[in-house]
Amino acid sequence: MSPSSHQTPKPRFTPAGNRPDKHLIVGTAGHIDHGKSSLVEALTGTHPDRLEEEKRRGITIDLGFAFLDLEGVRLGFVDVPGHERFVRNMLAGAGGIDLVVLVVAADESIKPQTREHFDICRLLGLQRGIVALTKADLVDPDTLGLVQLEVEEFVKGSFLEGAPIVPVSARTGAGLDRLKQELRRVALDAPAKDATRHFRLPIDRSFAVKGFGTVVTGTLISGTIRVEDEAELLPGGQRVRVRGIQSGGHSAQLAVAGQRTALNLAGIEHGDVRRGMVLAPPGLLEPTRRFEARVTLLPSARGLGRRSRVHLHQGTAETVAEMILLDAEEIAPGTSALAQLRFTELVVVLPGDRFILRQFSPVVTIGGGVVLLNAAPRHRRMENPAAVRFLNALEHADRNEFLAALLQADPRGVGLPWILARTGWLKEEALEAARKLAAAGRAFLVPGATEDDLLVVAPEHRRALLDRIRREVDAFHQANSLADGISKEELRTRLKRRAGPALFRAALDELAAAGELFVAGDTIKRAGRKLALAPEEARAREQIEQAFSRAGLTVPSLKDVLAAAGIEPKRAQKLLQILLREKLLVKVTEDLVFHHTALARLHELLAGYKKKNGDKLPVAAFKELTGISRKYAIPLLEYLDRQRITRRVGDERLILI
Repeated sequence: MSPSSHQTPKPRFTPAGNRPDKHLIVGTAGHIDHGKSSLVEALTGTHPDRLEEEKRRGITIDLGFAFLDLEGVRLGFVDVPGHERFVRNMLAGAGGIDLVVLVVAADESIKPQTREHFDICRLLGLQRGIVALTKADLVDPDTLGLVQLEVEEFVKGSFLEGAPIVPVSARTGAGLDRLKQELRRVALDAPAKDATRHFRLPIDRSFAVKGFGTVVTGTLISGTIRVEDEAELLPGGQRVRVRGIQSGGHSAQLAVAGQRTALNLAGIEHGDVRRGMVLAPPGLLEPTRRFEARVTLLPSARGLGRRSRVHLHQGTAETVAEMILLDAEEIAPGTSALAQLRFTELVVVLPGDRFILRQFSPVVTIGGGVVLLNAAPRHRRMENPAAVRFLNALEHADRNEFLAALLQADPRGVGLPWILARTGWLKEEALEAARKLAAAGRAFLVPGATEDDLLVVAPEHRRALLDRIRREVDAFHQANSLADGISKEELRTRLKRRAGPALFRAALDELAAAGELFVAGDTIKRAGRKLALAPEEARAREQIEQAFSRAGLTVPSLKDVLAAAGIEPKRAQKLLQILLREKLLVKVTEDLVFHHTALARLHELLAGYKKKNGDKLPVAAFKELTGISRKYAIPLLEYLDRQRITRRVGDERLILI
């Protein structure tokens, strides 16, 4: 990828063989015209304003980026808009920030967007930062000291309490060296994003570069991505290939978590990509229209009722959400509650992701939260104690307890792909958690054809399923005394499909191995069960069998035999099925049924004919041999063909026995 006129100018780079291993994203936050962009330019040599309108008006409208190499660490600066009208753009860049430089102009002190930006940083869970008192050259020492006291009071009780407050002037360069020293110290102490996770890149820009095609940019918030890697663009699900990678204008073979990254994508037009989409490994994550979360309101916000509409910002995505409180009638200012958020558009989140809420109207920041469960079920009622207990269990759980809670919530069990899509864990982590729970007797593992087909179920749900199968089979036998057993499909329907195919099959195998059930093909019955016919049923059964036994090969009408059985048609049909299942009778066509002894005699006749006359059997000879009319002869010959006793050759049969 080559630079274009609308891209951020290239900063100075560390030589290729001496690049720092640690990559962090620094966000600037503060009121409009407090000197954020000028400070970034003074630190990095790159002015982050990339749009002509921004340069003309002297304010940052969209996100700007620049880079600074310090010993042992590379910092990517995200310069965010300070104007109230552009806070939504600020939020698109805030999600990937590792530490913040809170910019306060010494000649104006704390202003409305200073407060809103700082609130957003706290809601996003930032833990480290620095305060830069810009335009320090414009005030006298007493004023500078007073502003510093105001800032100290402002950040008291927050993550910036005790953080360095550095007076600086972008115009004269005063304080820049100290600011760099403090940045390096804080950055080296800050935890880096995890490059061992699955890669996720929330997209904040998409454009086309002549000769290269589609380019997307964003902060790689986890994982590692390489040239030629396959990726999935969510929520659309389009598969793409990474043709090239740049970070800070420098081409690379890979990008790691914490880097500002530009990717040249093959397989998609840039017009099909929009801010808010996410690049992730193919087939891993599932977009959702609902997630559940712990929501916190700012003390300055108005309280929210049980069902409220809000603007939600997560990563680079923005959407309107309906917020349904699960454990409170309302959220008072400065308090929190559990809630389900529902969207008209699909979003891509994982547990632990943070988000910002802005009031529906007027649009101001009112709070934020942390995702506890993505792909949440739709609750039939808002008061749901079970859902609240479940979310409380998830909120502070380690990996094993998190999986245990998921198992408790789903009686059908959960598969390995399902676990990965809802947690973002690595496959090895999910398997380890499942095996630990199984070893402790808190999970049951249902193996599949491959390791990826593994199903994990809570032991109590497994026991409940076994008991339910026993009851349903017994209930079927009681209601259907003449039936041999229940079909697998009917049994699964009676279970209301609370078990998927793998768990259902494993439960049947377990009950069969324990000698409780007998499974033959598609039929399931209690082991050792024998038919107990009523006296009139026993008489009718014998009558039906004898009618066909006496008839030989000239069988009577099936309808007439059943009608003469002396019991209602439904029971007569069931008795016929019993005789067919026991192979005392054989159905040749839908209307022709023969006794097994008649067919055995026919077998002997054919063997004798072959011995005496050879293996060729004309239809006329068959009729003469059996003494039957064409009405019976043709269906019987076709039956013999299907049984591979004979084979048709022209107008004759070849006897194969």
